[in-house]
Amino acid sequence: MNKFLILVVLSLTGVFQIRAQEPVKQDSTAKGKITMRGLFQARYLFSGNKNIDLNGLHHLDGKAVYNDFDIKRARLQFTSKISDRTDVVLLLNLADFKTDPKNKVLENAYITYRLDNFINLKMGQFRPAFGLEDMYPVDVIKSMDYSNQYTAFGNNGWQSFQIGASIYGATHGEIPVKYELSVINGNNRNQLMDNDNGKHFSTRVELGLQKSLKIKLGLNGGLATVLGSNVYAAGVDLSGVVPLGKKWSLEIETEFKQGNNHTFYYGLDSAKRVGGVDNYQMHGLYFLPNLRYAINYHRLSSLEFSCRYENFNNDFKHAANNPRQTWTPMVSAEFLKAYSARIQFGVNIDRYKRNIPGTIQYNNEMFIVQVQSRL
Repeated sequence: MNKFLILVVLSLTGVFQIRAQEPVKQDSTAKGKITMRGLFQARYLFSGNKNIDLNGLHHLDGKAVYNDFDIKRARLQFTSKISDRTDVVLLLNLADFKTDPKNKVLENAYITYRLDNFINLKMGQFRPAFGLEDMYPVDVIKSMDYSNQYTAFGNNGWQSFQIGASIYGATHGEIPVKYELSVINGNNRNQLMDNDNGKHFSTRVELGLQKSLKIKLGLNGGLATVLGSNVYAAGVDLSGVVPLGKKWSLEIETEFKQGNNHTFYYGLDSAKRVGGVDNYQMHGLYFLPNLRYAINYHRLSSLEFSCRYENFNNDFKHAANNPRQTWTPMVSAEFLKAYSARIQFGVNIDRYKRNIPGTIQYNNEMFIVQVQSRL
């Protein structure tokens, strides 16, 4: 794994030796402009096991709430262009008010400064680039939601909304390269302050290997100090689009990640820990093919058929580990353009190595019907 991190650093060093050829265009007319965008997602959920609630928890008494209407996201995003080089972005999820809004609601809150195409600066609360799923918003995802590994690595401070700063940019040579270097607190969003003096240092380098098929290779690596312990995370991802005809195309993405699960380690009673934080590691792999048929008939733009497979283990070094396999077949209808309106139907099928009654580690099928609109 150390060799992998060295490879990422060397790749990034090579990127810094190449300057972008295209200058940043000046746009004085855009100064002071404020734009607003939004996203609404509502869904109906039904658990295939009436003893398992919608959070996946198995109830021994059989008193589980196994179906529900829910507002998943009600987002508003404000972007202010205060100069031709500087933007300020705010993203709120008003659906978080349905529960305790502490450490919620505010998702993005950051400022960016563009020096040129190669060097951009960002500071505030944002999603640091540490994987393929960080490269697009959830409203254009090819499955029902982000993967299990995205959630786990987010809980450990590598992904999802974090507070910190980053430098990022791109080159446009024969092999296009995108990069991002981030330093963040690593204790998730909307915290009063960091919980220790350690920081998460991470990097992502994305290489455009093939233009016509849009094949991209991503390398991710990070090191951090958490409560006095040194931890790491690393991953690799690959994506591309295969045209199958005039209206058919197959989009494929796959990703593997591995790293310390320090959140799990420090959440255990000290008497129950077996070894140090180095012995508590997680890894995950997912594969997501998405078959798209472009209809473009009246307001119906396309139909999509996908099925993500994921294998995730949150503690693979101990004998008591209980790996989780998840299949998520989904059918989606896109209306208008760019997912301005969308209807999705999918099933989240979880299978564990062994069922543990009274916990979330229990086999289940969760049926989901979701509607969304981008404003």
